[in-house]
Amino acid sequence: MSYIDAFAVAVPTENKALYIEHAKLAGDIFKEYGATKILEAWGDDVPEGEVTSFPMAVKAKENETVVFSIAFWPSKEVRDTAWKKVMEDPRMQENENPMPFDGKRLIYGGFVPMLEL
Repeated sequence: MSYIDAFAVAVPTENKALYIEHAKLAGDIFKEYGATKILEAWGDDVPEGEVTSFPMAVKAKENETVVFSIAFWPSKEVRDTAWKKVMEDPRMQENENPMPFDGKRLIYGGFVPMLEL
């Protein structure tokens, strides 16, 4: 069964081009280790909530845009094996591919798809 990882992060709006470069390299690495597809989405209509919201979840500041990303995997097993390799890959280290955002505010999780139309 397929598996997905989903990510949300606040990116300084002025760093959009840097984020795209970062995401291209990271996406290529994920795909090298088994991801079938990477989707990166720049926030366009992401309202502030009163109780919960994407901006609240990532503690977005006035000058930041919420980015939502999904990595698609053929299975959880492939994903689990890949994550170990991704984290050890020298191209993913801060000195090789610096994060153009505050990584402490990145939220992520793995999900089992339950409906696809």
